[in-house]
Amino acid sequence: MKSTRRGAAAPPNRKAPDVKSPSPASSPSDPSLPTATLHDQHGRYPRAESVEDFRHNLAAVATRMQAACAPAGRDAAGVRLLPVSKTMDEAHIRLAHAAGCRLLGENKVQEAHRKWEAMADLTDLRWSVIGHLQTNKAKLVARFAAEFQALDSLRVAETLDRRLQMEGRPLDVFVQINTSGEASKYGLPPEDVAAFVRELPAYAALRVRGLMTLAVFSADAERVRQCFVRLRGLRDRLRDDAPAGIGLDELSMGMSGDYEIAIEEGATVVRVGQAIFGARSLPNSHFWPAGESRA
Repeated sequence: MKSTRRGAAAPPNRKAPDVKSPSPASSPSDPSLPTATLHDQHGRYPRAESVEDFRHNLAAVATRMQAACAPAGRDAAGVRLLPVSKTMDEAHIRLAHAAGCRLLGENKVQEAHRKWEAMADLTDLRWSVIGHLQTNKAKLVARFAAEFQALDSLRVAETLDRRLQMEGRPLDVFVQINTSGEASKYGLPPEDVAAFVRELPAYAALRVRGLMTLAVFSADAERVRQCFVRLRGLRDRLRDDAPAGIGLDELSMGMSGDYEIAIEEGATVVRVGQAIFGARSLPNSHFWPAGESRA
């Protein structure tokens, strides 16, 4: 797999600025106009440096989520926000926890495992692994993760299931789909998903909750939207014939630059990093191959 995109924080002792609004030409306040992406904000979000900054950013994202739900008549309570803390140090994660974050998304398994160990005193803090998983790291995921959103291989499914059986616990998982068709992205091709899902009941420790995708990173909102439309359509086609015990209700899609579009197209989980934590000091190449979407 590979992977996210609004809201910002201000430096300490200064009032945090309002989240940048789309230009009037693409403002969602007029339902006749399309929702724009905020990909132009990527790498420019101010860093959250206090609990108040995090609270401000979380509230700003929540407000936008609610606004995106309204035109579709959706209840915002049906969309889960997954803050993404990749690259962030322990101090900033503790601030986010103090501001109310209880489940955090991480890309690199070893980095997430180190954070889990370092913050074991935060007994209500859970971790979602949203990045590509190699089989030799499955034992770590089985040990600490509350959720895995990047399942795209039966080999990984078998290894993860075996490790989970040894740990004596189940794990919520999402099947990752490559809806953009980009060679740089992990995820199953849409045409392979039905056969893949039919195999998953064999892995009893994996609790399949739904599908996950990463949209193309583009200022062209319609190209981004089509990635989400494809995932929703695929889920709708598969859901009625899904094997017993396989849940396909959840759609994890949308990041800091495009989560409003994802919500308009049915997302039940949005993975938001920079709009909550601020811009990262490490380049995207630290996490994703060239061309991969940003978080």
